[in-house]
Amino acid sequence: MKKVYKHKALLPDQYLGRVDEDGKVYQTISGPNRPDKYIGRVDLSTGKVFDAQVSPEKYLGRVEADSGKVFLAAIGPDEYLGRVHEDGRIYHHKRLAPDEYLGKVADMNSALYGGAAFLLLVLPVFIQEAEPEEKPMKKEEAPKK
Repeated sequence: MKKVYKHKALLPDQYLGRVDEDGKVYQTISGPNRPDKYIGRVDLSTGKVFDAQVSPEKYLGRVEADSGKVFLAAIGPDEYLGRVHEDGRIYHHKRLAPDEYLGKVADMNSALYGGAAFLLLVLPVFIQEAEPEEKPMKKEEAPKK
């Protein structure tokens, strides 16, 4: 079992879930006696990652086993998202800037597990935290009729 963590600056890393030896990815649900939720898998023979939260499973992206590069499926060429290093560290690609450290996969023995964790666990949390929160409008900002 490979445990997946999201990096938190100046705080302990946040535990997000796990990846089993067969490539299945589980998200940890907080609360007492709550079982982990199966959210997807990586095909260990092809490196393709599938999202199981929709029916039928949706092809999400792919991982290159030899380089650790992670790609998101898109119309046209797949979008390069980042890389998983041999030590389990996950980096998000930034254009014209150093790549951003997002988290890690503990006890990772193949980039395929790290890529699945990146696409299914770490990336959704990263996107959610990056979006600005909606603030209620003040009376002065309300649209005029």
